Amino acid sequence: MAYVPILKGKAGEFLALGHASPEVQAQIRPVMEIVPDFELRDLLETFFGHAMENVPSGMVLTVDCGALPSVRVLEGDVGGPVARVGESLLLRGVAMCPVFRRTDTDDVLAEVAGAAAAHRQGACLRISTALDLSGRPPDREQTSDLLRAVQLGPEEIDLLIDAGPVRSGRTRETLAEGTAEALIKLSRWPWRHLCVAAGAFPVNLTGFPRGTATPVARGDARFWREVVEKWRGEQPDFGDFGVTYPRILPKSRGTPDPNMRYTTAAEWQVFVYPRLQTGNDDFFTLSQDLVNSPYWPATGAATSWGDARLHECAQRKRSKAGGRHGVARLGNLPPSSRGYVSFDCYGTSVGLMTRPGDHENCRCEDVLNTWGTLRRRSATSSSCLAYIREGSRLAVVKGTLNAAP
Repeated sequence: MAYVPILKGKAGEFLALGHASPEVQAQIRPVMEIVPDFELRDLLETFFGHAMENVPSGMVLTVDCGALPSVRVLEGDVGGPVARVGESLLLRGVAMCPVFRRTDTDDVLAEVAGAAAAHRQGACLRISTALDLSGRPPDREQTSDLLRAVQLGPEEIDLLIDAGPVRSGRTRETLAEGTAEALIKLSRWPWRHLCVAAGAFPVNLTGFPRGTATPVARGDARFWREVVEKWRGEQPDFGDFGVTYPRILPKSRGTPDPNMRYTTAAEWQVFVYPRLQTGNDDFFTLSQDLVNSPYWPATGAATSWGDARLHECAQRKRSKAGGRHGVARLGNLPPSSRGYVSFDCYGTSVGLMTRPGDHENCRCEDVLNTWGTLRRRSATSSSCLAYIREGSRLAVVKGTLNAAP
């Protein structure tokens, strides 16, 4: 059985994915949802950068553009978000499996077909059985139409049944029955993978007591077991939404109190602390309390990369607590630090750079001012990418930052 985390495609989620151990990487099939923002083009550029810097080599990233508007991303060019994401991740060497739904338009399904053909990693059909949505599973004819539209067979498609928010009692029982019925209805197709996902984390932390840990039951895990008992077919993979509410919510205003959502076997232990110190320093105290609590694992800091960071905070071995690790950008280097960048052709789109192996030598500031964005793969690596545009045309080149002579 694989674990399918459905994550919001932001910096923290990508950072955690990039630091997953090889053993964990081999057992997960991550789904990244692109969360809408005001500037679609900037949002996608940020997403591409996070993916390039953090997705482990060889991992296939399932990408869901369903919350984004179906509009052109580049002025004067055709294609919406799915087409642009598929093209850009391919140029950056990140394997993609696009998500599609029964309710998608013909144009979106055509873009899914194009992305799937380019990446050769199949696609993911996401079906909702959630009680807060008015969706229903596709019937046999509709499923056949969907498969023809994306030009794939069922053995090339991951079926993701999304039950949405899970509540307790009779509501969960009703949801489990509906999800099991959807499994039975769709089981006639030989899907590549089958997953049932749900989320039980609260909408927000309003009302949680401050200065202590509050247990929150893993209702999503219990729901999954109930569905499996009703289904009695091949055991589906387990999916959840991590320590976030399943729905994409509007941006909250203000600064939240320091908090930690720590996963244990049957519960989340939610620490929410009052803001008493400057910056994020309250997180030092929170980390110390977590490490000294009965919820801290016997393996301690060796449990995972995230646990190691918490242990560092508890011992005040980090200069700052909480927050997210930043990625160095060449554009922020002082002028005296700028050097030369030697480029080799990495990928092309509509012929801006025509021959693999073309070379360009130019100053870093020339690339930034004339061509567009320049980004390192990591803060400790000298390798970098430049995203080059002329109107609607796009190319990506890779190179090495060299010291200025």
